[in-house]
Formats: sequence, C-alpha cells, structure tokens
Amino acid sequence: MKAPKETNETKSPKVLISVDMEGVSGIVHTSETNPDRYDYERGRALMTAEANAVVAGVLDAEPAADVLVADAHGPFRNLLPEQMDRRARLVRGKPRSLGMVAGLDEHTDAVLLVGYHARAGAGPGVIAHTMSGDILDVRVAGRSLGEIGLNGALAGHFGVPVVMLSGDDVACAEFEELVPSAVGVAVKEAIAGSAAVTLHPEEARKRLRAAAAEAVGRRAHVPPLVLDGPVAVEVDLLSPFSVDLALLVPGVSRAAGGRTVAFTAADFAEVHRLVLLLVQLASIKPG
Repeated sequence: MKAPKETNETKSPKVLISVDMEGVSGIVHTSETNPDRYDYERGRALMTAEANAVVAGVLDAEPAADVLVADAHGPFRNLLPEQMDRRARLVRGKPRSLGMVAGLDEHTDAVLLVGYHARAGAGPGVIAHTMSGDILDVRVAGRSLGEIGLNGALAGHFGVPVVMLSGDDVACAEFEELVPSAVGVAVKEAIAGSAAVTLHPEEARKRLRAAAAEAVGRRAHVPPLVLDGPVAVEVDLLSPFSVDLALLVPGVSRAAGGRTVAFTAADFAEVHRLVLLLVQLASIKPG
C-alpha cells in the first residue's frame, strides 16, 4: 500500500532562522560583536542562546520541522556549534551567494530574523548599519532598505514570508513597516548607537521562544515581501574610491552626487547579489 502523498498542509515545514548579533538582548557595543575585541566571546554566547530559544519555539509549534540556522553576523562563524540545539542544522562560513539567509530556497516555508539591527542612519538604533560601515544607504525604487528589507525581499523573491524579527525597538519598527502582519520582538529599547535599556537575557529568550512558536504557527497569514523587477537601485558609498571600483561592475553607473552609484536589476535576487558585491568592493582601501 502506498503512503499518502504529502500536501502543503501535511508536509513537514522547512524553516530558516537567520541570526545576526547586534540586536541580541544585552548587546550594545561593537566590543561585544567584533571578534578582535575583548567582550566578543560573551556576545557570541548570548547570540547562541537566543538562536536556541527560537529553534525551541519553532519546534514547539512544528515538532517535525526541518530547521536551518544561518549564522548571519560578520564572518558568519559566531554561533557556537557545540552549544547549538542538536535538532537544528547550522549554516556557517563565507562566501555564500545568499549571504545572511543562506539555506533559503523555494521550498522554505518561513524565515525568522533574530538579533537584527536597524538600517544605516536609523538613529537611535543600536549599532545601526547596512551590511558594513562603508555603505551609507541602499534605496530600492526610492525606498531605503537595510538588512531587514534586503533579506526580507530576497525571501519574497522565493515566495517565502518573513514571519518574525527580533532586535531593538527601532529595528522592530522598521520591520513592521515592511511586514505589518508579522511578529516583532523588541528585546531592548534603543537610547543611542551604543546604549539601550535591555531585557534580562533569560526573559528575552522566554519571549523569543513564545513568539517563534506563534509566528511559525500563523505563517500562512503573512504575505511574502515581494518587490517585482525590473528594480532601480541606488547605493550611497562612504568613499569616492569605492565609487570608482563600483563603476568597474557592468551595469553600474555614477549617479548624482560623488558617493552614489546606480543600477537596474531584473529581479530582487540580482539586486541582492550586486549589493553584496558592492559591499565587498567597498571594503578595499586605496593602496
């Protein structure tokens, strides 16, 4: 006798959890997020614990879910593998074509963004930036998008909803503007770029676990963030030297102002790839 065919209602869902660091409860300074700084080991332990809380929440709602956790901060080698929930698989290391949401594909049922921060210039967001300190702004069809919007729209390109985000209150407000029907979890209230009123880490994890279960359970009610192509993009770069390098990329041109480049992409996957390339070019300093 043949086993019944899986349907969208009966198959085990595939869930991707993308984990950044700046939006983790208790973290307010780059000394806690930079591998070369003295407090980094403490920061990565806090990051790992929040990731595990979200994994637990997803599996509370969907015990048979296939859960991927993408390490999405800096070198993508921050989460402590031996301390991760063994029910999840870990995506770590770089380079990787989908960056912070590596593991995403058209078979993914939901994405959760954990420990995220606000876009560059969005004060008083804690350690607010977009990809790197070398990127001042990314505008897609005239709208400023940070890592929340860029990764959310990439998920939308695959038809996948982002059902939850955690970070400070500024990041949650940015997310709510993009996906108002999703779940936001503010684990700290921003005071300044390196200051916040933060929940106790254990309280934050409790809330994250409950929110993850809720978000995954109502994923069918959250629409994907879809930005159809062709897509016009402008990127403001910190250094004029970075602009000169960017102009070597086919299709990229100089826009008004000395720090802005522009291009038109066929779809959002192309937008994402080109922005990642510009980030890498912007990291090159004059020799």
